[in-house]
Amino acid sequence: MGWSVLSGVASEKRMHMAMNAVSEHLVQPEDSVIKLLAPPFDKGKPDPGYIQAYVPGVRENGGQYTHAAVWSVMAFAALADTERTWQLLAMLNPINHGSSPDSVALYKTEPYVLASDVYALEPHAGRGGWTWYSGSAGWMYRLIVESVLGLRRCADKLSIEPCIPRDWTSYKMNYRFGETAYLIEVLQHSDTHASSRLLLDGVVQDSAFIALVDDKAEHRVEAHFVVEKNNQH
Repeated sequence: MGWSVLSGVASEKRMHMAMNAVSEHLVQPEDSVIKLLAPPFDKGKPDPGYIQAYVPGVRENGGQYTHAAVWSVMAFAALADTERTWQLLAMLNPINHGSSPDSVALYKTEPYVLASDVYALEPHAGRGGWTWYSGSAGWMYRLIVESVLGLRRCADKLSIEPCIPRDWTSYKMNYRFGETAYLIEVLQHSDTHASSRLLLDGVVQDSAFIALVDDKAEHRVEAHFVVEKNNQH
């Protein structure tokens, strides 16, 4: 469902319908699981193929398949749904599965690498699956850097469009382009008199992006955003 948003193909109405369905039917907060599908296949017909060979609630058969879970969070960020983006990001973050002795005993895998799957049904709900293997870790990195912190590069252009909590006032990132350092500070304002703007070395930019130049110098970037009352972004 997340790809209805990420692809840009669906209408805005259907994008929101799809992601509301994700929240309603696939997010299982009590076990910190974002399921691939629900309900799982058991003995139903027609046979969907190899995924039914998995125990119900495991991997593609109704468990969390972390690739798809990350894509769902990316989609919420693309819709500027900050609240659900951060709620689900916290569920995916493996460190939160090791925050207490009980959670460690439940998760049973390393809390410092991303598990490729998490089981969704009792008696193993919340237990992590394969680790040290999943390509979903790369997608998780892109989720944090691109969708949440908002840093995106397209050819020689750098844009910043974050999806951060309302109480974040600022954060900093360092980006290297060839042998050139771009020191970036993102500032979020609640003052209605403030304005969104992008500055490069103190000069306000006319466009929504920074033109990257590998001149071996050090450049400072400021990105200012205003939190609107009726906008979660």
